[in-house]
Amino acid sequence: MKPAADVLRELAQPSNVAVHSSSALVGSVDAAAAEDDGERKEKELDALRRKPNLQAIPTKELGSVQLTPWNVLHTLGQAIALARRGAGRGLAEHWGSLKYHQALAGRSDGYMQLSAEGRETADYYKALQSGELGTGFALALAKQVLSRRHPQHIVSIVPADTALRAGWALTSRDKGPRSGYRYRPRFFAEVWRPGEPSRVFPIKCKGNHSNAATSHDQLASASAHVEAVHIGPWDETPSLMFSTELPMEGPLTVHALHSEGTGGWLSRATDSPSRNLNHQIEDENIYPGIQPPVEGDTPPPPEPGFHVKPERYEWFRHVLARTAAAGLTAFAGDGDATIQYLTKRQGQRHFTGFAHAATGSVQDARRTLLDIPFVGTDHVFRLNRTRVEAFSGVAKDLFRHLEEGRVEQYRSEVYTRRSSWPLDTWDPKWGGPVSVHPDGSVLAMRKLTA
Repeated sequence: MKPAADVLRELAQPSNVAVHSSSALVGSVDAAAAEDDGERKEKELDALRRKPNLQAIPTKELGSVQLTPWNVLHTLGQAIALARRGAGRGLAEHWGSLKYHQALAGRSDGYMQLSAEGRETADYYKALQSGELGTGFALALAKQVLSRRHPQHIVSIVPADTALRAGWALTSRDKGPRSGYRYRPRFFAEVWRPGEPSRVFPIKCKGNHSNAATSHDQLASASAHVEAVHIGPWDETPSLMFSTELPMEGPLTVHALHSEGTGGWLSRATDSPSRNLNHQIEDENIYPGIQPPVEGDTPPPPEPGFHVKPERYEWFRHVLARTAAAGLTAFAGDGDATIQYLTKRQGQRHFTGFAHAATGSVQDARRTLLDIPFVGTDHVFRLNRTRVEAFSGVAKDLFRHLEEGRVEQYRSEVYTRRSSWPLDTWDPKWGGPVSVHPDGSVLAMRKLTA
C-alpha cells in the first residue's frame, strides 16, 4: 500500500498518452460497421444510420498529448456533475471520479497505463471503469484538438442529454412528443468567443479493457450516436468519436476519428433578435426527427434523431451556454445557483429537496490555490488510511457572476483570461495536486494534517 504522499505526487505527474488516428483505423471501423449491419440484417433489424466519411484527425491537431491523472479526473468529474442518477442529486456525482485516484500510472518519459489497482478494479467493474476513464481521456483530448483547431476560442463541454432535454422529450418520464430514439451523442463541445456565432461538435466516447478490435466496434457504434443530431444542413455537422483502450498490460490508447462538415454553426438568423444569455429559458416541445434534403416535389419522411434548424440556432446557443453554467455551479457545490440555469425537464428538481446521505454538496468552502482565490465545495475521505481533502470550485470573481445569473459577464471575463491560467500541476502551499481549466474551474487534493 503506497503512502498517501506518494499517491498525491503521482496524480500530478504528467505522462504521455498514446493516440491512434489513421486511415487504417477508418478502414477497420468501416469494416466493423459493415459486419454489424450484416448481423442486424440477419436479425431482420434495420441498418443503423451512421456518420458517413469518417476521417483520421490531422496530426497537427492531435500533436503530442501529455496529461496528468489528476487532469483526467478533473475532466471526468466536471463532465458528470449534472448526472441524473437515482434519487441522489447530480450535484455530487463528480466526487465519483475520485474512486480512480490510484487507477492510472505513468511517468514523463513513458506512456500512461493502468496501475496495479486499476487492473484489479477492472476484474470486477470493467464496464464502469473503462467507460468513465474513457470519458475523461476522450474529453481531455477533444478539448486539445478543438483548441488547436480554433486557437482564439474557448471550448465548453456540455452533457448532450441535459442540453437536448430543453427542447425534446428523451424518455417516457419527459413531457412532450417523445423521440423514442436511443442513439444520441454523449456530449456537445461548444467552441465560442463573445459576440460571434459558436460552433457545436457532437461527441461520443466509449472505453474498454479489451483490445483494438473492441475499439473498432465501439467507434462504429459511436458513428451512429453522433449522427443522431444535425445542426443545420443534412449530414454537415462535424463530430468527434473516441474509444479508449485500457488493456491490463501496456499503455492505454485513445482511438479517435472525426467527421468534417460545413454545419454546426449557431449563427443568428437576420430576422431573429439576439438572445441575452442572462435570461432564463423554458422547455420547448420540438417535434423529433431530422429532415433529409428534398428531392422532387414530395419531401421525404424525417429520419429519427434531433434537428437544430436555423430558426433554432440562437435558442440552442442559449441552452448550451446556460447548461455549461449549470455544470460549473454544480461542480462548485451550489445547488441554488444551479437551479436557475436548468429547465424542469433538464432536472431542476434534482438540485432541490432531499438527497441521500453522502450525495449532497454545499458551496461553503474557500481556498487559495496557485495564488488564485476559489470558492466551492470539499470532500474528506481516506486514501490508504490517511485522511485527505478534495476541493472542487470556480475562481471566486467568476463564480459571483454565475451565482448572480450573469452568464454574459462570466463569458466575457473568462475569455479575456483564457491564456492566463497557471499550468502548474502541484501547489506547494496547498500541498497537493491542482488542476485549473480555462473555464475557471479547479480540482485539488491534499493530505489533512489534523
